[in-house]
Amino acid sequence: MGKTPHTLTSTMFTQSKHGGPMSKKLVGWMLFLFLFLMPIGGMAEPLGKLSLKDGSQIYVEILEMTNGFITVKTLFHEGDPIKIKWAEVVGITSEDPVSVVLNSGTILQGKPTMLGPGTLGIRTDMLAEPIPVAVESVMAVNPPIKKAVVYTGNINFGASIITGNTRFKNYSFLGELIARSDRLRLTILGRYLYGEADGDVNARNAFGTIKLDFFITKRFFWNAGALFEQDTFQDLNLRTSLFTGPGYQFIDIGDFASPYLAKMQLSAETGLGFFNEDFKRASDRSNVTGRWAVNFNWPVLPVLTLFHQHQGYPSLEKRKDYYITSQQGLRWTMLENFIATLQFNWRYDNTPAPGNKKSDKQYLLTVGYAFES
Repeated sequence: MGKTPHTLTSTMFTQSKHGGPMSKKLVGWMLFLFLFLMPIGGMAEPLGKLSLKDGSQIYVEILEMTNGFITVKTLFHEGDPIKIKWAEVVGITSEDPVSVVLNSGTILQGKPTMLGPGTLGIRTDMLAEPIPVAVESVMAVNPPIKKAVVYTGNINFGASIITGNTRFKNYSFLGELIARSDRLRLTILGRYLYGEADGDVNARNAFGTIKLDFFITKRFFWNAGALFEQDTFQDLNLRTSLFTGPGYQFIDIGDFASPYLAKMQLSAETGLGFFNEDFKRASDRSNVTGRWAVNFNWPVLPVLTLFHQHQGYPSLEKRKDYYITSQQGLRWTMLENFIATLQFNWRYDNTPAPGNKKSDKQYLLTVGYAFES
């Protein structure tokens, strides 16, 4: 009678136990193939190929290319992905579709292949032939998705209260919001300070600005905004300014590779404005002014930020009539998004209401919460 498959298998392994020569060879070959094919199975992930100017070729997994560097994972490199200068690349090939952004703003989606040194072909499902693209015209590959609007801001509060033989209260509220899209940037800044001693008010003032920047180019923008200010002890019901003019972003996030400078921002503005001061007792006045402004923000460390903002309003009608306001300080993160801020505000009115000093200084220590999208 013929043997069943089960019987044959049992017989083969029974012979193996007795050391049959054929079974030993079979087991040896099976073990060899298993050990040989095992690493190939671990390398079965889709790979791409990077061709460089020096003629070398690197088998990689392409992650992205932004800011002049292509980020890849190489086959035999463990750890973090590596970056290679895009200027050294003459071609890429990938079995996975990628998103290619050209300097004209065109976005192509498909599998890249190298048509020749310095020329890519993007294979799409819609066209039979690949679309030729010069490597030097590629601005980004698989760029990270950008949010339509990115916002940052903070809210701060400070207080000091003394009771007993001396009765003293002091409160301060400060807030800032910056919302940025590709073309627009909205900045809102406000603060309110109040103080009293033995039941008598000795400080009450409020300040706020709102400004919208329209970016004509990546650096050059046109702005329009308004300033509002009240101060009981400057005899000031309301100080108002409406202004507009050009500005320039000298330093922006990502301009420097150093982690200490990567998030630095510096911009300057100039222009014209209408300035009005409504006093309680003194005569009201209004005039056309020039305007300049500087905005500087520098996160030196992830937990420490230096900032400075100031605006100047010189009258175009009376040379001695000008007003300057500024705030500067440092902000550090205490726990997650909770922050502490040490801030100095300075205001200077060269022609104050009669009986008032030209300069006002405020020293503030506050705690608050910072947020960003």
